[in-house]
Amino acid sequence: MNLVTNSESKDYSLNSISGFVLPALISDAGESAEKRFIEFFTANIRNANTRKAYLRSINQFLEWCNNIQLTLEQIEPVNVSAYIELLLIHRSPATVKQHLAALKMLFDYLVVGQVIPFNPASAVRGPKHKVKKGKTPVLFAEDANLLFDSIDTSSVIGLRDKAILSVMTYSFARVGAVTKMKVKDYYTQNTKAWFILHEKGGKEHRVPGHHKATESVEAYLDAAGIRSERDLPLFRTSGGRGRELTTLPLSTLAVWQMIKRRAKQAGLPEEICCHTFRATGITNYLQNGGTIETAAQIAAHESTRTTQLYNRVNEEVDLGEIEKIRF
Repeated sequence: MNLVTNSESKDYSLNSISGFVLPALISDAGESAEKRFIEFFTANIRNANTRKAYLRSINQFLEWCNNIQLTLEQIEPVNVSAYIELLLIHRSPATVKQHLAALKMLFDYLVVGQVIPFNPASAVRGPKHKVKKGKTPVLFAEDANLLFDSIDTSSVIGLRDKAILSVMTYSFARVGAVTKMKVKDYYTQNTKAWFILHEKGGKEHRVPGHHKATESVEAYLDAAGIRSERDLPLFRTSGGRGRELTTLPLSTLAVWQMIKRRAKQAGLPEEICCHTFRATGITNYLQNGGTIETAAQIAAHESTRTTQLYNRVNEEVDLGEIEKIRF
């Protein structure tokens, strides 16, 4: 991130984040507000995706306030409430709740920094929104096997892609954790294979390697010849017409593009995404007698309620049951 500051002109900008600059309400509130606003997004929020989402939400609200000629200190709960009601006309409850959460966090930060006297969003209630079942598409056993079998493993790229999907499926791993893996994050101890996944918030999560995942990773490592490069990325970009690996890590976008390409080749739905493999692993585990508590532990979820969103056990209806409908 390139944070541009100029101590003489007291001009601060966040133009490296989605082309964004300081909102007028923040600039008009003075240097303390500017500094605190910048600190909120740079020092307080570490996750890049969260930062961008909150920045969009907050910028939209502050622009709305500016249009109705409010200053930062003049914003009251009734203004925040009115804005939330307007959002609900065009946005889903989940999106509106995220907007409100961003505002509450920002105003709390400004209050602690003594920029404003109170948080005008703290008393505002968001819309009711309960999610009991996630929307992530899941592959059941037949389609999952179809996808894995469709990958040509005669090349190192095919072996790499199969290894990535295997780790994501059998370790319930987030794509971000997989792309961060280094060669040394796969190791064997007392004949048992392990994966080290670097999860959100810098947490290190160790997961035993399922035999199918370890077989895929072993085959990939043998073909790539990178076992000794312990501090370099495990899953890398390709060069030379896709036949050779570089020393650069694959991005999450590159993995998403690979998944879309592989799914299309296998004739599977285009809705399949990175999270599909996390949900697929969890669902299959529960179908085979696993507990939701252990699934949450493997997935590094703090709550089983989050894990339950990935559970599609009851979605697969046996054809025999459907055939019981008779006229």
